[in-house]
Amino acid sequence: MTGAAAEGYELLLRGCAAVWLERDVVLVSGPDATTYLQGQLSQDVVALTDGASAWSFVLQPQGKVDAWVRVTRRGDDALLLDVDGGFGGALVERLSRFKLRVKADLGLLEHRCLAVRGPRTPPLDGLRFDWASFPGVDLIGPEPEVPRGVALVEPQAYEVRRIEAGVPRMGAELTDRTIPEESGLVPLGVSFEKGCYTGQELVARVDSRGGHVPRRLRGVVVDGPAAPGARVDVDGREVGSLTSAARHPSGHTVALGYIGRQVEPPVEATCAGRPASVRELPLVS
Repeated sequence: MTGAAAEGYELLLRGCAAVWLERDVVLVSGPDATTYLQGQLSQDVVALTDGASAWSFVLQPQGKVDAWVRVTRRGDDALLLDVDGGFGGALVERLSRFKLRVKADLGLLEHRCLAVRGPRTPPLDGLRFDWASFPGVDLIGPEPEVPRGVALVEPQAYEVRRIEAGVPRMGAELTDRTIPEESGLVPLGVSFEKGCYTGQELVARVDSRGGHVPRRLRGVVVDGPAAPGARVDVDGREVGSLTSAARHPSGHTVALGYIGRQVEPPVEATCAGRPASVRELPLVS
């Protein structure tokens, strides 16, 4: 990690800094927009007041993940869905596939996302990012401006903090093979009080059985370099693999990975042939 990235990491950890994030923004508008999304998202869309937002899954009919989005109400007949960059087109395609006889339009907006993060994030007019160990605000629009007095830092610094906080990313921790409960996001992104939605059956079945799934998202700390895809072993037996990895300013690697449920962290492990440990998330509280 460069000196500038290390300084950016410290700001994100103890102060406040901004970073450009790749986010795609989808507008869903029309008289049926709310009721349509209520049947497609795992979150209670109807309960959102104007300007409010919430995290949600968009699921396959079989219950696995199509997308992890933030939904924000914009008036009576419009909602915004923002998702990790590169997945907006697939989100529009997925929602359009189930839009039959519905008065709602879908379209990608040319918006950008400036993420302001850290415990000293000032009050800003944006979308709150209330992740337990990584708070902040997202400024989303055609061309958001860096707030006065806030430093702009390198994406590498953000990646380390994202991993430490256990924030999953589409294409890495969240794919079309992911069961929602594995990710640890069900308490944040699923309403068990609303009516039916696409993919609900698997979520409800796993919940009724105590949330038991074959693997769970964990933090992994490696004594040296490691890359996504590296296997994790405990007592000489493979128990999982890394999905994201980044070099910490101190020299070790912080990573996320899906680890078999038989492994109860914290536990010593090996990864990429190096000493490692499997830990609960977040890695830094």
